Amino acid sequence: MAHSLDFYFFPGSTYTYLTVNRIETKAAEAGMSVRWCPYNLRVILKETGVTPFPPESAKRRYMWRDIERRTKRLGIPYTSEPEYPVDPDLKALRVAMVASDEGWCPEYMKAYYRAWFIDHKPPGLADNMEAFLMGVGRDPGVVLPRAMSDETTRMMEASVGDAHRLGLFGSPHFVVAGEVFWGDDRLEDALEWAVRQGDVAEAPGSL
Repeated sequence: MAHSLDFYFFPGSTYTYLTVNRIETKAAEAGMSVRWCPYNLRVILKETGVTPFPPESAKRRYMWRDIERRTKRLGIPYTSEPEYPVDPDLKALRVAMVASDEGWCPEYMKAYYRAWFIDHKPPGLADNMEAFLMGVGRDPGVVLPRAMSDETTRMMEASVGDAHRLGLFGSPHFVVAGEVFWGDDRLEDALEWAVRQGDVAEAPGSL
């Protein structure tokens, strides 16, 4: 049996929009399951002094044009450049931690990116989260207290420890049996590698 795929992501990542919209289909085609693993990339970026896409920079202009091209190629909705950055208080990340722990992370992240990229109402900004959660059938009065709790803070800290251990530095990352792949355009590579490892493990006479 092929390995499962660990999908490490940060909800403030722009390129992760592409992955969220296609990872389940691609993994199913490869006969694999996906484990959704939100992590606090912001800590890693601060440690390394990296600003991913500085305002008014050529890199930032390229990023949006690249995403527009890839959405057209992949058949993913895209209308116009959305607001960026988002989630200044890490509220969206905290809710993702809860969603991952409770098993509704795929549903949450797909709706989250639709709200950000298509509806232009990022759940992490202003007072958008409460209405957003109600829109996806979740009770803000239940979800948000847990999201803002010390328990979730500890989960976020643990996610940074996982990132250090695995050598993660961006979003999205795909990890299969300790092998790390970075970037939405490496999703197929990660799946192919995982399937090959599974085939080797099942080969006659293999250990």
